[in-house]
Amino acid sequence: MIAIRTYQHQKWRNIVHSIVLLVAMMMLFFGLGRFLFGPTGSVFMLLAGTLMLLFAPQASMWMTLRMFRARRLSPWDAPDLHAMIETLATRGGLEHVPEIYWVPSAVPNAFAMSGGGRTLVAVSDGLLRLLNGRELAGVLAHEISHIRHGDLFVMSMADMLSRMTALMSDVGWISLLLFLPVSLLYGIDIPWMFILLLMVAPMLSMLLQLALSRTREFDADLGAVELTNDPIGLAHALLKIEQGMRHWWRWILPGSEGMAPSLLRTHPLTSERVERLRSLVGDARGHPLFDDSPIEMPGHPVQERRRWRGIGFWY
Repeated sequence: MIAIRTYQHQKWRNIVHSIVLLVAMMMLFFGLGRFLFGPTGSVFMLLAGTLMLLFAPQASMWMTLRMFRARRLSPWDAPDLHAMIETLATRGGLEHVPEIYWVPSAVPNAFAMSGGGRTLVAVSDGLLRLLNGRELAGVLAHEISHIRHGDLFVMSMADMLSRMTALMSDVGWISLLLFLPVSLLYGIDIPWMFILLLMVAPMLSMLLQLALSRTREFDADLGAVELTNDPIGLAHALLKIEQGMRHWWRWILPGSEGMAPSLLRTHPLTSERVERLRSLVGDARGHPLFDDSPIEMPGHPVQERRRWRGIGFWY
């Protein structure tokens, strides 16, 4: 049951928003590069970033899977899960069905990755045991939508632009410090616009990247609804996942979900995502693709052991 007009409106808004944000990041990158190195230098930096974009994903995928101790699931390990992924991938028009990896963690989580011509969806043990079939289908459809829409490449490009902008800013500060004695000795003025650009560019690029990430999350939600015909299933899944990932201070301070400024979040607030999903319930457009039946998983549930990592997350 999908409200067609609301869906199309949200879809186009997300597309326009994504294009504007990505173009803004590129303009900021080229502007700072031209200011520091001239037209040739900024093109050289872009080429270096492109090489990173081409060769880094494979290594990043291997490192991430190893860090999470992820294990690939065969159709014999989880036939229901494989059947669900295959159905969603076929409906999404993917050329290849993504590989499925199991993460031995009680924290409910899922993510998609690509690199070296491969695509995969990783799901935690906690997620598989928390959600029923209808809810799990919504989460998997969300991740497949990221693959289908090219979000993995888009966000890698945004990350590259943000990192290269920060690198150029660092080079600019070092050059400024080296030039400062000469400036003081000979009375050469340093343009304040140059200093302001060095200060603002990295922060602004990061904020644009985060805004792009939030927009792509909204669009993946819409893509999931398109694949499953079921906005309510994904909405229920998001609420369950948020409940399962709550830190201890959120139990003490129930309203602390919104304490982090929205500009600094990679994902929109769950309440906002759920509200948008519920707004899609309306005109009839088919029935939900999956029911509430649980997905059978072999073995015993993984015991929750939260580990603090230096990069700031736990699992």
